[in-house]
Amino acid sequence: MSEFQSDLLNLLSERGYIHQVTDAGALDALATKQVVPGYIGFDATAPSLHVGSLVQIMMLRRLQQSGHKPIVLMGGGTTKVGDPSGKDESRQLLTSATIDANIASIRKIFERLLTFGDGPTDAVMVNNDDWLSKLGYIDLLRDVGPHFTINRMLTFDSVKLRLDREQPLTFLEFNYMILQAYDFRELAKHFACRLQMGGSDQWGNIVNGIELTRRMDGLEVYGLTTPLLTTADGSKMGKTAAGAVWLNEDQLPAYDFWQYWRNTDDRDVGRFLRLFTDLPLDEIARLEALEGNEINAAKAVLANEVTKLVRGEDAAKAAEETAAQTFAGGGMGEDLPVLEVPSEGIRAGAACTALGFTASNGEAKRKIAEGAVKIDGETVSDPGMLITLTAGEERKLSLGKKKHGVLRGL
Repeated sequence: MSEFQSDLLNLLSERGYIHQVTDAGALDALATKQVVPGYIGFDATAPSLHVGSLVQIMMLRRLQQSGHKPIVLMGGGTTKVGDPSGKDESRQLLTSATIDANIASIRKIFERLLTFGDGPTDAVMVNNDDWLSKLGYIDLLRDVGPHFTINRMLTFDSVKLRLDREQPLTFLEFNYMILQAYDFRELAKHFACRLQMGGSDQWGNIVNGIELTRRMDGLEVYGLTTPLLTTADGSKMGKTAAGAVWLNEDQLPAYDFWQYWRNTDDRDVGRFLRLFTDLPLDEIARLEALEGNEINAAKAVLANEVTKLVRGEDAAKAAEETAAQTFAGGGMGEDLPVLEVPSEGIRAGAACTALGFTASNGEAKRKIAEGAVKIDGETVSDPGMLITLTAGEERKLSLGKKKHGVLRGL
């Protein structure tokens, strides 16, 4: 027998999204009776979110799949302040124009994964700058300030960790948790929102919002967090040696995105299929039971399904074909990253870094010393080797078995 009555909590539970819930019984009962509008907040610090945000986006998708209403809250206002969670230093403040451009760019991903519109379960995107920028400072201090004690605010991890490391925490950032709590209250009041979801690092902020909403308006609202998502080797989702794994095509080619999922650790395949795809659970159970070389077939399914959701069917197909040509025939698929080489040529080590295979020329040097770099299947032994190409000539540069790119003469 299932743990919950509602489709919402059953779906979230069986796919591995639930870490903590503020009042599971009451939320479960509410979700069986009515459409529950629920939100997750996203910062607008870059033109794209990365893979680390995908589990949150998928939660909003699950909310909609189970008959409820997703609210995508873009932090146009809070991005001007900066979330201190998990940060050692203040981040650069962005202009309003940059933040607005980032939000417009980020919206594209949500439009692939959610259905927007005016219906009762259609997704909406709102921007907290719409209300936060109108708040008078004295009014905020008088109305909201009394509900927060400095003693309690100092116990939150986002504050404590920064202070423990003796890193400065500005008064601006210290206000972030108050503004985030105010967001929940605003969404509950004007959008009938009853649920805030987020990563486990947001638990304190979510509880603040629940308490503020109850104290100021007498409304009962709920919170739900996901487990902190790390890969089997303990590293954070969405980061590689070459940089962030961006969701938008403009920031990362589809082949590189596909390849990130194809390179998943064997131990993560089942979990990632449940979290990041819509495949039925019995099919996922079959795929995660595969062993030895057969698990690679499950990884290809994972890469295809996630790429299809985030980038579209054509991108997934092109990336898979490129991988097949690259691995099977030693050929050069159309979707491989391309580095255009000027007539004066480029050093082998610099080419590895320019293609994003290595984070620095020093790392490229080490990889070449290990014999991991090849051009057209021939091992490169000297990082200073000059590669010169005639106009239109192409050669394949490889790092290990999984990273391939095309060098093309200008």
